[in-house]
Amino acid sequence: MRTPATSDPLLADLKLVELRIRTLLPPEYQDSYETVEPVPMRSAGLQYDSEGRVAWDKIWDSFCDLAMAGGPPHKGTLLEPATATAVAADQDRYDEVADEICRGIRMVTGLRAYVAPDPGWICVTCHGDAMAGWLVRAIAMENVAVRRRGAILELPVSPHFGLEKEIKNVITVIAKTCHYWLGHIPEDQQRAIGELFTAMAAESPLIDPDLSSADSAKSRDLASRLAEQIHRATGLQPSFSARAGARPRLRLGCMDLPRDASSAASKIRVLRFLRRSGRSRTTLNLRVEGSIPSRLTTFPENFCSSCSSGEALVSV
Repeated sequence: MRTPATSDPLLADLKLVELRIRTLLPPEYQDSYETVEPVPMRSAGLQYDSEGRVAWDKIWDSFCDLAMAGGPPHKGTLLEPATATAVAADQDRYDEVADEICRGIRMVTGLRAYVAPDPGWICVTCHGDAMAGWLVRAIAMENVAVRRRGAILELPVSPHFGLEKEIKNVITVIAKTCHYWLGHIPEDQQRAIGELFTAMAAESPLIDPDLSSADSAKSRDLASRLAEQIHRATGLQPSFSARAGARPRLRLGCMDLPRDASSAASKIRVLRFLRRSGRSRTTLNLRVEGSIPSRLTTFPENFCSSCSSGEALVSV
């Protein structure tokens, strides 16, 4: 995909964003994503079969708008995997939760699902790299932890997950995003998406967080240095926060950004800086706050992002 010809580099970046959006979004959103409101649907209740198990494939007739297209993210806060310590402390419950999530995923998607070798993760085998690449972005924006290895998608699991909450959350997001990929995106567009991801990977490999570790002196030092460099490069003032045992985050306060190139300059500079910093994997998330259109937080560079309650979470 070529960058549109223009003498204004910021305008060229925004035009490229628009082209990528049209490639990535299902056709019904391509001309309307700027007007989509993040209004959630009422949560569907669980249904059960004759044996008393949840009939996951009987629950949903429709889904709310994709968070990728401006709809409401499925989770208000990031749903994360268990640590290896938490898994070892309650292995029987972990196995029970993992088995139910795998069963639900198989029922609602028809995809192979199984427990990952790494504690805290479920593996889902997609139909190909393009599908996995699209799903990892779509699910990240639904505020559920996700990672990808080729055509294998990985979703979170923890022994503390409850049936009507976190277990249902994980199954819902894969059901929702697979529904849009398989049912709303034509095959020729799926091929174009795969080509776009290949081109983006050549420019800058997809950056996603290392969700396997919590707070550490190394990550806190990295957060401090990254905050300083972002401030020098953009003029924006990040703030650092980390709760005990939690993964550190940088919060980056931004001005409200109207949809024009000049007022988007600070945001574009942030994305350019992060890309050029050359970091392939860290334990940090960068939370960008303000009225920032999701089109500016997700597509100009190759990041896993999620949007929630007027803010965008960019994993770096």
